[in-house]
Amino acid sequence: MPDKTYDENSIVILEGLEAVRKRPGMYIGSTDSRGLHHLVWEIVDNAIDEALNGYGNQIHITLNADGSVTVEDHGRGMPVGKHKSGVSTLEVIFTVLHAGGKFTSSGGYQSAGGLHGVGASVVNALCSWCKVTVHDGKNVWSMLFEDGGKKVGKLEKIGKTNRTGSTVQFLPDPHIFKQNRFSFSKICERAQEDAFLLEGLEMKVTDLRKEKREMVYQYENGLQAFIEEIDKDHTPMHDPISFEGNNNGIQVRGCFQYTDDYQENVFSFTNMVRTRDGGSHETGAKQAFTKVFNEYARKNGFLKEKDKSFDGSDVREGLTLVINLTIPENLLQFEGQTKEKLGTPEAKSATDAIVSENLRYFLEENKETAQALVRKIVKAANARNAARKAREEARKGKGKQKAERVLSGKLASAQSKDARRKELYLVEGDSAGGSAKQGRDSKYQAILPLRGKVLNTEKASLENIEKNEELNTIIHALGAGVGKDFTAEDSNYYKVIIMTDADDDGAHIQNLLLTFFYRYMRDLIDKEMLYIALPPLYRIAKGKNEYYLYTDEELDEKKKELKNGYTITRYKGLGEMNATQLWDTTMNPATRTLICVTIENAVMAERRVHELMGDKAELRRNWIEDNVVFTLEDDYVKEVRHD
Repeated sequence: MPDKTYDENSIVILEGLEAVRKRPGMYIGSTDSRGLHHLVWEIVDNAIDEALNGYGNQIHITLNADGSVTVEDHGRGMPVGKHKSGVSTLEVIFTVLHAGGKFTSSGGYQSAGGLHGVGASVVNALCSWCKVTVHDGKNVWSMLFEDGGKKVGKLEKIGKTNRTGSTVQFLPDPHIFKQNRFSFSKICERAQEDAFLLEGLEMKVTDLRKEKREMVYQYENGLQAFIEEIDKDHTPMHDPISFEGNNNGIQVRGCFQYTDDYQENVFSFTNMVRTRDGGSHETGAKQAFTKVFNEYARKNGFLKEKDKSFDGSDVREGLTLVINLTIPENLLQFEGQTKEKLGTPEAKSATDAIVSENLRYFLEENKETAQALVRKIVKAANARNAARKAREEARKGKGKQKAERVLSGKLASAQSKDARRKELYLVEGDSAGGSAKQGRDSKYQAILPLRGKVLNTEKASLENIEKNEELNTIIHALGAGVGKDFTAEDSNYYKVIIMTDADDDGAHIQNLLLTFFYRYMRDLIDKEMLYIALPPLYRIAKGKNEYYLYTDEELDEKKKELKNGYTITRYKGLGEMNATQLWDTTMNPATRTLICVTIENAVMAERRVHELMGDKAELRRNWIEDNVVFTLEDDYVKEVRHD
């Protein structure tokens, strides 16, 4: 039995950067590829803060041949003098959490994104080594940190200079980041985004690995260029409209454009930091669009007194909006260290006021375009109401009978009528479907086996999609419409789980399904109702004990632990597991692992779907070469070790 004593000896204080290494996810979100690249963003954010406050307009990111990354800026250069704590200020910046120049007005930052003062020290904590070079206009200084900041080198004067700026080079710790290859394309996308947001800023990305390539981004009218990049594959209804204003010390800049598409794309930033989860500024902007268009529609006779107002979703259909706020340090509030949601209350009213004022002016000055936009909104509202009514009638009448015919003999439905608790498993193949049907909890879990690969919806029309047997079955099983008529809240299931084999065919089917849901049931992703099941890759047995393992790393650890006398089975397909094994590993809510499908960056998601699922093979090949690491390791089925 483990020691259950809980007393004063149970409380451990993690000194210095130990807490970061112990729980890295608390500081950078994860230790996968996303967390790896977050290290770069932390250092780049500090360089951006310098440029944002008028110190330097060039930032250079270099991917080095040894796997390290270098971020160089032309700001003022980090201070190197002796800190009041008794050590070099540079050492304080890179070894002490919550130490920075953005907590006081004397640091020269009117606004900043890297507000928490943990960015540089967290990067140092999670790296094998980190080298910092500072140009202060007179001398060049250098300092080396090793083993996650445990070893601190001396501050050395290594030369003379007439320029200012800071250069940070670091190598992520391979014991923390299992996937430690930086993506050139991902870093370029972020660099381009920063150049869009801060006009005149030059962002350069250089790859010194075997590819040897370089990209430079710089824009005079960045937000307009941003909109044009997002909407380049759609038909715009008007030119991009830029706006800006100041409200109670908060600077709001933005640009918007409507296209003939039905999806909305809203991108929000605060002090150059992408707020992926939105926040008070997004709420204010959306509120302004809904309010102003309803005012205009009533004023100009599109809505009568008895008519209901447009919903926000009606107004934002086809809207692409970019907003970037500059907020003073004393008002800035982010939710969480990764700064993905703005919490500043004043940002809502400021954004609402400025967007409302500029949108009213645009509608009044562009009557023909304004009326075309309102007609589009009216059509969206009518379609939404008609689709909702049709779904309600379908559940009662002929539509219900048609759905039953389509699903007959395919869907093993769940007994419960509570959609919020029901789950729909989309399972590859009849064999796995049979095991899933036998092993499931039939009260809440429904099983829909898929036969073969579904249609690639990136290349198909909605008419062809509805004719496709597998996709048509999914549409009827969910019962919430398709395309712009789809509403996640009307779905018969509040968890849709893709469960495919852990092989190439399974991955391909998974991607085809993800493309379908992204293009024609996007609300399912936005509401976090779409999941991917993670079945085990291995089963290792020794005597009467058996263990299910999900990664090669877990397998290696278990082999070391068991030493010998074990048998390993590599699962190539879900059908190789019986009903009990499939339930225990992949379907039991108490033990399973599900990956929630989310959209981190809508621009990036749009590009990825277009690159990987579109007609241009060259785009697909370039992405694969940049992001996939191929090995010569054999993929074995079974290993028995008796020695």
